[in-house]
Amino acid sequence: MTESGVQAGGLSAVSPPVHYAPSWAADGGTRQRPPLVGDEREILTGYLEWHRATFGLKCSGLPADRLSERSVPPSGMSLHGLIRHLAGVERWWFHIQFAGEKVPMLHYSDEDPDQDFDDLSGDPAQALALWREQCEHSRAIVAAAPSLDATGMHAGTGDPVSLRRVLVHLIAEYAQHNGHADLLRERIDGATGS
Repeated sequence: MTESGVQAGGLSAVSPPVHYAPSWAADGGTRQRPPLVGDEREILTGYLEWHRATFGLKCSGLPADRLSERSVPPSGMSLHGLIRHLAGVERWWFHIQFAGEKVPMLHYSDEDPDQDFDDLSGDPAQALALWREQCEHSRAIVAAAPSLDATGMHAGTGDPVSLRRVLVHLIAEYAQHNGHADLLRERIDGATGS
């Protein structure tokens, strides 16, 4: 081992990094780690739930006006905008495309496709409640599906889209935006965490 704590071959013998719960985890500790074993549905839904809960934690404990701060310029993103965006994503993928529900899109129009991030009028607490409602409805849709092979119709192509594909897409979507939320939150009040 060298003085820097690196062994031959480049592997460090120094203690691994410490993972800690964010100091702003004020939701009563409801976030559960994804399962280590389980069938495909349990693993996919477990990861999606973990990401949803992580996003909720990153938005918790802030005054409403701080949720709307665009704290990482020049980006126009804010936690409020991400809340609006993810509510729309839940509705678009699970409710409209997979379940075929005839409901309007949220925070989007062809004339104003970026209104989820650009238009921050309205109460962020109401936006958060709407996001939670969309998540709850998505959970019911997933629970009612007979298998991960069940399909809806992809609106862009008209091709079938499986529940498996929708779940994987939502996991990726939340993972990306949780990274954004982590940066936004750290800039707002210094809170960090996984």
